[in-house]
Amino acid sequence: MAKILSDLTSTIIAGIVLAVLLVIFMMVKYDAGLALDKNWWAFAFRWLHVLSGVMWIGILWYFNFVQIPNMGKIPDEQKPAITGVIAPAALFWFRWGAMSTLITGLILAYLNGYIADAIAIGLTDGVPKHTAIGIGMWLGTIMWFNVWFIIWPNQKKALGIVQVEADEKAKAGRTAMLFSRTNTMLSIPMLYAMVAAQNLF
Repeated sequence: MAKILSDLTSTIIAGIVLAVLLVIFMMVKYDAGLALDKNWWAFAFRWLHVLSGVMWIGILWYFNFVQIPNMGKIPDEQKPAITGVIAPAALFWFRWGAMSTLITGLILAYLNGYIADAIAIGLTDGVPKHTAIGIGMWLGTIMWFNVWFIIWPNQKKALGIVQVEADEKAKAGRTAMLFSRTNTMLSIPMLYAMVAAQNLF
């Protein structure tokens, strides 16, 4: 077991195997779990949407609750380990977690038949669930845009991936931080809207 858990790829494969075994168990015991009909695919994309969202928001919160507040406490000679190794790796998964969350969410809304009503935040049909999920979708889309078109371009400058002058580097770092904080702020009502849509309406 330690060998599996010592390697991230092996750990992920083991998690997938466990999920497949759970599906098989549910199929055998309850004759449920792998119908491969529209409802099953909607469930599958909801699961992928949640997995992607956990990756994205988890890293967003890591940046805002752990890395940014503690950078000032790290001695200058140790900061390159964060800015040169940890942050670029975290930003890779952060960006692609955001992309995957957006795509799986849109597919899920399409499969469940509410994509147009959610995009219109329920104004077309007056269904509270569509209003809630629509607000969550729009907040998530704004957050995705911030990640790809504001945070990442500025982080490339701040981390030295793109070479710029020192003052532009500092400005880019501040811009990336402010938009990361914006996304942290938006994540709270976004998650409320998503969960409310599934549980309150």
